[in-house]
Amino acid sequence: MNVETFKYDNRIVRAFAIATVVWGIVGMLVGLLAAVQLFFPDANLNLQFITFGRIRPLHTNAVIFAFVGNGMFMGIYYSLQRLCKARMFSDFISWFHFWGWQSIIVSAALTLPLGFTTSKEYAELEWPIKIAIAVVWVAFTVNLIGTILKRREKHMYVAIWFYLATALTVAVLHVTNSMTMPAGWFKSYSMYAGVQDALVQWWYGHNAVAFFLTTPYLGLMYYFLPKAANRPVFSYRLSIIHFWGLIFLYIWAGPHHLLYTALPDWAQSLGMVFSLMLIAPSWGGMLNGLLTLRGVWDKVRQDPVLKFMVVAVTAYGMATLEGPVMAIKTVNSLSHYTDWTIAHAHSGALGWNGFLTFSMLYFLYPRLYKTQLWSTKLANYHFWIGLLGIMFYIIPIYVAGITEGLMWKQFNKDGFLQYPNFLETIVQIVPMLRLRAIGGTLYLVGVFMMAYNLYRTAKAGEFEPDTEVQAAPLEKTVSSGAHGKLSWHRMLEGKPMIFTVLAVVAILIGGIVEIIPMYLVKENVPTIASVHPYTPLEVLGRDVYIREGCLGCHSQMIRPFRSETERYGEYSKAGEFVYDHPFLWGSERKGPDLAREGGRYPDAWHYNHMDDPRSTSPGSIMPRYPWLLTQKMEMDSLPWRLSALRRIGVPYPAGYENGPAQKDLQAQAEKIVANLKLGSVNAEPDKDIVALIAYLQRLGTDIKNAPVTTAAK
Repeated sequence: MNVETFKYDNRIVRAFAIATVVWGIVGMLVGLLAAVQLFFPDANLNLQFITFGRIRPLHTNAVIFAFVGNGMFMGIYYSLQRLCKARMFSDFISWFHFWGWQSIIVSAALTLPLGFTTSKEYAELEWPIKIAIAVVWVAFTVNLIGTILKRREKHMYVAIWFYLATALTVAVLHVTNSMTMPAGWFKSYSMYAGVQDALVQWWYGHNAVAFFLTTPYLGLMYYFLPKAANRPVFSYRLSIIHFWGLIFLYIWAGPHHLLYTALPDWAQSLGMVFSLMLIAPSWGGMLNGLLTLRGVWDKVRQDPVLKFMVVAVTAYGMATLEGPVMAIKTVNSLSHYTDWTIAHAHSGALGWNGFLTFSMLYFLYPRLYKTQLWSTKLANYHFWIGLLGIMFYIIPIYVAGITEGLMWKQFNKDGFLQYPNFLETIVQIVPMLRLRAIGGTLYLVGVFMMAYNLYRTAKAGEFEPDTEVQAAPLEKTVSSGAHGKLSWHRMLEGKPMIFTVLAVVAILIGGIVEIIPMYLVKENVPTIASVHPYTPLEVLGRDVYIREGCLGCHSQMIRPFRSETERYGEYSKAGEFVYDHPFLWGSERKGPDLAREGGRYPDAWHYNHMDDPRSTSPGSIMPRYPWLLTQKMEMDSLPWRLSALRRIGVPYPAGYENGPAQKDLQAQAEKIVANLKLGSVNAEPDKDIVALIAYLQRLGTDIKNAPVTTAAK
């Protein structure tokens, strides 16, 4: 038999491993700072660049795309070469991918604190960085598929199926959700508006969780867990059901983030039904992982790698059961906008992604450096401290979330809201927020312990940059199913391009069925005659609201519940948002809903509230925004902004931005300054605070006594 000699590239694996540890520490430190600010807002030291609204997206991007992203690439570059019995397709592309990805992370770390954000969750980075992400991701996909095509192993192992689905689906999601109209180098507006934007965003947002945080890590589970346990995967057939069921069903579930909103009911129902169906393939994968460990539980008790894996797979199972339960409308009516959602997200992130990443690092470092792990005892300490950190993190936040949901809905015996003041809820959950910070601290301590352990392991060993191996070329490899017959799926695994096409078809169906009707069927977004575009001053104010991350704590979506309409006013309707690029419905409430904020308080109240929230709302956990009182509006960019909005459908008159807009802005600003004087506040008309007040006072005022029409936008 002709045997070829070749080498696996370990340098790229080590590079991603180091980046995983470094960015993990950075992302979790930022998260801990954000957690502390929720009960001690002055922890931002009154610095504009580290307020909660600005560092929350920095934390989520750092943990998802820097920590988990690098961990994913680390595991894929190690396992793919060994599963394909081939070096990566191109060393140049490997390193272009590595340095390109790190550059994107650094650009996010710089731009998000500066307030350059699209505001769309998990997709906050502005358009030049989005283009860079697409380029780097294409490079990764080329390297992945190129390696599969030059493989020496006939059939693709189950892990590779998940890697392919990840690469292709993330590309589709990213491109679709990133369609924006630039209004300068660091400002853009979503091509979609209102309800349509919300649907596309959460089709992307939910499936970013599915195909960035889940499918690649399932592939890594299918490789590293059997390797660490030295056992074959429990069931090949269950792997097939798990893969195809998951990628087909997952893509439909995004609308469950928008239950009881202005999204049409048919889309909400689709999201709920498919979310419930997801339990089957998800639990099939969890059981496939755990049952692989049958007969080796004594080894699990001794090996920290397997300990981390068992908790990771269990956390995956629990999160993928809880998610569909939260997608049931009656449950969602209680959980949405509360900390219950935050607890759910972190149970998956800390348990599933975090612990599986730690297990891979503990597995890989001794092999990369040809030595033993420096301290098994320290790794075991890390396991127990990390597990304790998860418990201290999520249990108090579950309590806080259920407390919020119940208090918001509670009526007294006379039929009035029991807790009409939103701050009454905040006061009750502050102790839970403190416990969460303790849990985050414990988890982070474990990560520092791991970093030290890995460092000492590397110092004790000798890095092997290339692993030399031998294997027969593909045409010499013989592989067959039972009794010499190939199953249909075995045959499919030998044809990677056909497999890839079928996977793309599976993930496209759900998106097409849900998104296309929102654009073709006019009745899905009925307009309201009295809803008009934002004035130039309100456009700048809305952009200030986005820049400061206000939507991280305030929703703009009143659901059709008596508890909400009593507290906030008339429930929200699809036609209200036809000029909202992007939509700002929010996903959490640490402050009251603002959909009907306009006219609720005088201008001076808003001025004082932004200067010192506790002066108007004792007990508030909102940070101060004193810079808004002194910073000038970005009026130079106004023509670019209005022009961009007109290009995507906002009906500003042609040429409006070249003169009339500035006059209208000045006139409205002068009115607000005059109103502020009535409240004993002196302000200049060119400051950010004036624009923000204009925007806040506009919210909800368009639909008072306005009839709904069926005309299309």
